[in-house]
Amino acid sequence: MNTLSSISYYFTGNIVLATDMIHYYSSGTIYNEGSSSQSSLTTVGDKDIIGMLIDTDAKTVQFYVNGTASGTAETMANTTDPVAAQLHGHNSRPFMFNFGTDSSFANRKTSGSANATDANGIGDFYYTPPTGAKAICSENLPEPSISPVNGEQPADYFNTVLYTGNGSTQSITGVGFQPEWVWLKSRTSVYDHTVYDVIRGATYKIAPNDEYASSADADTLTSFDSDGFSLGDDVKTNASSGSMVSWNWLAGGSAVSNTDGDITSSVSANTKAGFSIAKYTGDGTATTIGHGLDSAPEMYMIKNISSTDNWVVYHKDLTSASYYLTLDTTNAEVSNNVVFNGTDPTSTVFSVGTSRSTNGDNYIAYCFHSVPGYSKVGSHKGNGSTNGVFVHCGFRPAWVMVKSYDNTRNWTVFDSKRTPNNEMDGHLHPNASVAEQTGAEEIDFLSNGFKFRSGDADSNYSNFDYIYLAFAEQPFKYSNAR
Repeated sequence: MNTLSSISYYFTGNIVLATDMIHYYSSGTIYNEGSSSQSSLTTVGDKDIIGMLIDTDAKTVQFYVNGTASGTAETMANTTDPVAAQLHGHNSRPFMFNFGTDSSFANRKTSGSANATDANGIGDFYYTPPTGAKAICSENLPEPSISPVNGEQPADYFNTVLYTGNGSTQSITGVGFQPEWVWLKSRTSVYDHTVYDVIRGATYKIAPNDEYASSADADTLTSFDSDGFSLGDDVKTNASSGSMVSWNWLAGGSAVSNTDGDITSSVSANTKAGFSIAKYTGDGTATTIGHGLDSAPEMYMIKNISSTDNWVVYHKDLTSASYYLTLDTTNAEVSNNVVFNGTDPTSTVFSVGTSRSTNGDNYIAYCFHSVPGYSKVGSHKGNGSTNGVFVHCGFRPAWVMVKSYDNTRNWTVFDSKRTPNNEMDGHLHPNASVAEQTGAEEIDFLSNGFKFRSGDADSNYSNFDYIYLAFAEQPFKYSNAR
């Protein structure tokens, strides 16, 4: 439950009625989505204090006038909508709101309950809030599982590190942990993306922008280190004077055997961060694979590491589990039951069909589910505007990858290290070897999500549907705007 209060400053009763909200009229009448539901209640005049107790679980609103309940709690007529309540005054007769910061309403009220606080001892209200009510403020948000209050940061599980290649050998530090999935890309040159993980081992590369099988290359990433990784002299990962980006994830350490599925898999799972790596050998028949997480993954990327084949991507917001995307192409979603067997994952396994992209050879899968305050798997519809779509994540993003699933467009990645200031225009395309692209101010990273700033077709074209995967720089409870 939440509470807020407002002072009616030179209040007048002329109210513009909206049909999708609950209104309290100064005459003492309540309208619920356009219809009068309660009348002959307490009237409201100049400098009266109107309180609203909003129960987001029951989807009810209780009004108070000068500390006393007026009428009974109203339930939203359409319970599938978010709770919305509204106070209206004449356009020249403003309200002053107090969400728990100033019981004096800028010295317009001089008496009342001394420093009345909410159920958590937070805030400064004129009247004591109802029992159990909480002020609408970030301090009252639930504590995320990965939280500074517990001595942790999102960067303990995902971190972006920039470095400059030296054309020889070098060790990259500053990751903050020993990474177990590393994604490298030259920002300045047309070289492949390369990906390395703890299960296949250092030097074994695959390319998100290419179909080739996993292969050992002793000149690329040569070891996973306690605070980063070491490199050989390959130009894709360490070209002399090349500007590079590394995206680094913490999995679950060395692989363990997982027998949850029909086929035994080797899994490195970080259940706290909602991320796992699973390696398996397919048997060519429709089957299930254990992923090692404690919730159903909402997105996973699978690569045949024995043969030339597309990367295939499952995402919860595609049309159904019969559809998939390909990470190494610009293709829109494709319907084919034999890739994921037309079956959504469970809390223990994901399913594969008989396609060679997911079964019959050796495979690596990278699996994700949302973790409040740390990661988000979701979707949005573009509006084609420079005042673009806002996507709520519940955190200030560090990294966002988007892809239109109903149209042929690039995959696109933004991160807060390459472009630390809004508006951000530096982006890379996982499906292409091209260097970092700039020139179009495309996105803002905000304290609780991201907002597009162009109508670019790769991220925000009008009526295109997009999926995304995002990781946090800071949970909203502790974040500031950039």
